[in-house]
Amino acid sequence: MSLYIGREASKLWKRICAETTTEINLLVENWKYILGGLICQYIHGLAARSVHYFHHPGPLLQDSGFFLLPELGQERAYVSETVFTFVFLSFVLWTFHPFIFKSKKIYTVLIWVRVLAFLVACQFLRIITFYSTILPGPNYHCREGSRLATLPRPDNLLEVFLIIPRGVLYGCGDLIFSSHMIFSLVFVRTYQKYGTRRFIKQCAWLIAVVQSLLIIASRKHYTVDVIVAWYTVNLVVYFVDHKLQEMPDRSLSGLVLPLSKDSRMKEEGTKLMNGNSGDPVDRRSRSQANGKVNENNDNVHVDVSDGA
Repeated sequence: MSLYIGREASKLWKRICAETTTEINLLVENWKYILGGLICQYIHGLAARSVHYFHHPGPLLQDSGFFLLPELGQERAYVSETVFTFVFLSFVLWTFHPFIFKSKKIYTVLIWVRVLAFLVACQFLRIITFYSTILPGPNYHCREGSRLATLPRPDNLLEVFLIIPRGVLYGCGDLIFSSHMIFSLVFVRTYQKYGTRRFIKQCAWLIAVVQSLLIIASRKHYTVDVIVAWYTVNLVVYFVDHKLQEMPDRSLSGLVLPLSKDSRMKEEGTKLMNGNSGDPVDRRSRSQANGKVNENNDNVHVDVSDGA
C-alpha cells in the first residue's frame, strides 16, 4: 500500500513539475497581458472608490425587484457574499487543475489571459456607466443617516489611491452595472466553453441566477443593475471571445504546447533549408514536377537505346 502511494505521489510530483515548466514558458510570452489585466483591476477599484466621494444619499428609487422579492435584512447580507465567494474560489481552483489532474483541456495562463480580457472590457463599460449617472445607493450603509453614505474630502493623495478591503465592501455610487455579476457571469461563461462537466455547467448557471436574486433581496443593487449586467456581460464576452485567438484544446491527442512567433519562424526556416515546405499544395506540386522529370528521363533513355 505504501509502495503504491509513493508511486502515485511521484507521478503527481512529476506532473506538477512538467506543468509548471509549461506554464512558466507561457507566462514569459504573455506576462504583459496578465500584468495589464491586473493593473486594470486596480484602476476599476480606484474608480469605484472615487465615485463614493460624489455619492449623495437619497430616498430609494421605485424598483420592481424590491417589490417582488422580500428583503433579507442587514443581518443576512452575508448570504450573497458567501455565494459569490464560493463561485470565485471554485473558478480559481478549476483554472489550476492542470497542475494536478492528468486529464486537462486548458492552459492556466492562457485561460486567465482571456478572463482578464473579458473583465477589463466589461469594467471599462461599467466605469463609464456609473460615472454618467450616480444613483442613491440602496444598500443600508448608503442610505440617509448612515455615516458611511458619503466620504469626507481626502487629506492627501495616498488616501485616494490606497484601496482597502473595508472601502470595497462599503462602497456607494458604483451601481450600474453590478460588479459581482460581471465576475460571476464571466466565470460561468468561461467554464461553459472550456469546462467538461455538463452537470457543473448547469449548476453554475443556476447559481448565477440565485446570486442575482440574492443581490436584489439584499438591497445591494437595484434590479436594473443586475439586468444590465446579464445582457452586457454576455454580449461583451461573445464579441471579445471572437476577436481573441482560439485557445488550443489540450484534450486532443498529440497536441503540443503552442509555439511562439519566434519558434514558428525558426521551424519554417529549418523546413526551407531542408527543402521541406509546410504547405501541402506546395508539396503536391513539387512531387508532380519530380514525376514529370523522371518520366522525361525515361523517354530519353528509351530513344537512346533505339538509336544504338
